[in-house]
Amino acid sequence: MPAKRIPYDGDGAVSSGHAVPGEAVTPLIRGVTVLLRLTEAGGTLSASGLERATGLARSTVDRIALTLARMGYVRLDGRDVTLAPRVLELGNAYLAALGWPALLARHADALAGEADESVTLTAADRHGVRLVHQATHSRPLSLGFPLGELLPADRTAPGALFAAEWTETDWNAWRDQPSSYMHGDFEERARTAGRNGWAVDDQLTEPGLLTLSVPVRDPREGGRVVCAASIVSHTGRHTAAGLCHTHLPRLRDAAAAMERTLRDAPVQDVGPPGAGPAGLASWTGASKQELGREFVASLARGLTVLTAFGEGRGELTLTDVARTTGLTRATARRALLTYGHLGLVRRSGTRGFRLTPRVLSLGFPPLSRMPLSRIAAPHLAELSGRIGESVSLAVLTPSGEETRCTAGTAPAHALSAGAEVGTRRPAHASPAGRVLLADLSPDLRKRAFCHPGAPDPDDLTAALDVVARHGHALSDDEPEAGLRTLAVPVRDGEGRVVAAIETAVHAARRTREACAQDVLPQLRRTAGALEDDLRVTARFTHVLL
Repeated sequence: MPAKRIPYDGDGAVSSGHAVPGEAVTPLIRGVTVLLRLTEAGGTLSASGLERATGLARSTVDRIALTLARMGYVRLDGRDVTLAPRVLELGNAYLAALGWPALLARHADALAGEADESVTLTAADRHGVRLVHQATHSRPLSLGFPLGELLPADRTAPGALFAAEWTETDWNAWRDQPSSYMHGDFEERARTAGRNGWAVDDQLTEPGLLTLSVPVRDPREGGRVVCAASIVSHTGRHTAAGLCHTHLPRLRDAAAAMERTLRDAPVQDVGPPGAGPAGLASWTGASKQELGREFVASLARGLTVLTAFGEGRGELTLTDVARTTGLTRATARRALLTYGHLGLVRRSGTRGFRLTPRVLSLGFPPLSRMPLSRIAAPHLAELSGRIGESVSLAVLTPSGEETRCTAGTAPAHALSAGAEVGTRRPAHASPAGRVLLADLSPDLRKRAFCHPGAPDPDDLTAALDVVARHGHALSDDEPEAGLRTLAVPVRDGEGRVVAAIETAVHAARRTREACAQDVLPQLRRTAGALEDDLRVTARFTHVLL
């Protein structure tokens, strides 16, 4: 049977099992509960569904949803509430504060290529484990779980490795968990994993799934196990014994390389956190003034506390949090107290605080596998509504000779020029294609010259240079007579053009001047919004183009 996901501390809610502290921020607890329920539902629930799932009053659900939408964490699609990519900044804060995911990801990616198998990095979360990085292969059968998903330790190979270091208190707490997801020989498997220095999961997590795991220790923290590195395969390719025989040596070599990287990593010295964003208070005030009592300011301020953590800010004091967010010490303290109760923040030392892996439960799993087309869809729909024209998203095919439409939307015009998803066109023969080609190096541009019907290479190169200078492409009679087509680039976090947003209008509706003056700014605005979402989404996940 597939592994049953772990409920939160036995009650399915967000409680730590202790009484709610008197100074806890109740709206923050409710807001976190809404995010959890949306995550558990795969990212979308109707308002009435949220009411049933949370046990909150409908008016409370509506106010929380409106506040989260104002923050960009959800979208309100008619009756539905849908998680939006920006909510990933909460999980990103935890992963950035953790540090090692960014350091070790390249080793996992290299191992996946060498072994021709999926490779994962997993963190411990109390009596469960969470996947924080996944490098996949290109075979049709997809392996693994969404990033941030919580799995029971007793049904995973990484869980046995982490449990090998549990104290008796940890074991007693595990034994008190509901027996429905406990596996009887887990204690023996944990002892064996501790002796061997590796563990194998032979279809415990899911039928047909095999996982081989080794610990990765941080020499800077006294050799503490910080994560488990795993090779994931299936019974069609290996037996459990065969997986160990074939891949255990290279997995151990990769773990040793990861430990050297941790040992040699420079100590991050970012100094004390700077003053918080001056605009937070004014933004909160403006939102409150515009939305009235429907805007829950304490929820917005409380969620901001999680984003105080990040790279070089793995541990913060109360004063640090207040300075970084611009909140008062009293507001920051109540938020941290609330998060401690919810299990999202833990004490570190005498004065510090750290985020826990549970932060990944706030939207990360359903959004960690979003392709660019899904990220773009609401932006394209909004743009089409603003300009009243067909809009599409295109990417280059691997050969570089053609573009492929991956998303699109069209208004109800009698003359509609929307490209259907999957449509391919010669890259040289459309504004979207020229926008994509213009960002390539001269050597890579040459691939487009190979397409039958491509113009003279010198003429095409000159045209692409013009597009690169202007930052857009506008043409008439492409892909057919009577159409006027305009495209702008979409860039990833490193500035590379990965897609193009294109609109095609009938020439009778807009002149070239109207396209440049009225439509072009709208396309650039949408491209900027999509780029913001792409940067957040792709920081610790792989976005499929």
